[in-house]
Amino acid sequence: MERRFSEMSEYELRQEIATLNEKAKKAEQLGMGNEFAVHERRKILAQAYLLDPDQFVPGHTYRLTEGMDLFTISYMNGRFAWGHRGKEKDLSAVPISLLGDKVTE
Repeated sequence: MERRFSEMSEYELRQEIATLNEKAKKAEQLGMGNEFAVHERRKILAQAYLLDPDQFVPGHTYRLTEGMDLFTISYMNGRFAWGHRGKEKDLSAVPISLLGDKVTE
C-alpha cells in the first residue's frame, strides 16, 4: 500500500521523486504519453512536500516554472496555492513546487 506524501520523511520523498523520474523517463521512451504525464504530476506533488508553504505569501505574484505565466496567490491551502494565472478571472490551484521566483512590481 502506498503512503501519502505527507507521511514521508524528506529522505523518502527524495527516493520517491527519483523513482517517479525514472518511471517517467521509461514511459516517455516507450511512447506512453498518459503514463508519463501521471508520473510527472506525482513528482511535482512530491516536490511540493519538500518546500515550506510559509515561504509563499498571499497577495504576491510568482512566475510559474512551467511556461512564462504569472500566478498571483489569493490564499494557501496546505501545499497548494490558490489564485489567478495571469489575467484570468477564474480561481485555480497549483502545487507550490510550480511556483518559481517572486515577481517584484
